Amino acid sequence: MIRGTLIAGAALFALAGGMANDAAAREMWTAAEANAWYDDQPWMVGANYNPRTAINQFEMWQADSFDPETIDQELGWAADIGMNTMRVYLHNMLWEEDAEGLKQRMNQFLDIAEKHDIRIMFVLFDSCWDPNPVSGPQRPPIPGVHNSGWMQAPGAERLADRSRYDELEAYVKDIVGTFAEDDRIAAWDVWNEPNNEGGGGGSYEPTPNKKELVAGLLGQVFDWAYSVDPAQPLTSGVWIGESWDQPETLDAVEKIQIARSEVMSFHDYNWPEQFEERADQMLSYGRPVLCTEYMARGNGSTFDGSLPIGAEKNIGMINWGFVDGKSQTRFPWDSWKKPYTYEEPTIWFHDVFHADGTPYRQAEVDLIRRLTTEKNGARAAR
Repeated sequence: MIRGTLIAGAALFALAGGMANDAAAREMWTAAEANAWYDDQPWMVGANYNPRTAINQFEMWQADSFDPETIDQELGWAADIGMNTMRVYLHNMLWEEDAEGLKQRMNQFLDIAEKHDIRIMFVLFDSCWDPNPVSGPQRPPIPGVHNSGWMQAPGAERLADRSRYDELEAYVKDIVGTFAEDDRIAAWDVWNEPNNEGGGGGSYEPTPNKKELVAGLLGQVFDWAYSVDPAQPLTSGVWIGESWDQPETLDAVEKIQIARSEVMSFHDYNWPEQFEERADQMLSYGRPVLCTEYMARGNGSTFDGSLPIGAEKNIGMINWGFVDGKSQTRFPWDSWKKPYTYEEPTIWFHDVFHADGTPYRQAEVDLIRRLTTEKNGARAAR
């Protein structure tokens, strides 16, 4: 533990506004409390999960496309290779249009996951991909293009409209509050890559003043989630930059992420040397650390390179992509500029299984199974 970093972390909390004055709000866990929680968990390993039949959050959760049979099958494949945690995205518009239906389907999903001894990290908001979300029937995948239907939450229009933030507050408080004592849920990720401009290789118009708007909202999202006293920890993961352990280099959004997260989380899609460097930076805060996105084979991030480092350093590991399907994340990021319409990628970028349950690479699932068995067996024997 680096004392200077802990002092800087306290300063960051003050700069980020601290906790809202809400009599019902619980205090943010101390590092000791967060570590005590983490000591009681298995080594958390899994994937960012979206069923192969859904192009995005809307198709996963809307009543007419919710697919419990496929979810049950795929989570069975996950459990078989030792995965015990899935990171899953929600969307505020799903709640606004059918709050009770969404919560019922979330409960059904959690029942399926529990049957397979898998716990869930839900993601409340997301700054990646299409900034203009539309509910209802979703467009079909763009042939040969990576993640062509993913939607930002709350989206550009809603992010800019402060007069409707009360609806976002109600969404956060109802969803987190409803499941605040649910041990089927491992953690809450309040906002995925909040300072991401969007992605899509220039296919989407950038959101004006996005980072400033997010910096003004993110702390409130943490406040709303803390206010309903969840038994699970809160986090939001950093993903860009080279010096996460140096607070003076962080932008306004990152300062809030670092200051308000009870467990630290980060993303890394690079070679193992950089993964290890970033992991050590996050560990310097003296809190548990989860890598909530990694594994982009063509970019140098692989199970072989990163997963053993996570095991050694006791970092939870959640890769991007699970079963090849409508999200098409076997195609690389550059497919937004060069769609793979006449050829398959030389190697799959993300994903673990073909749609029929056959592993893309048997050695990878063998590694996942071996490391989770060894590490969780050792934890159980303590």
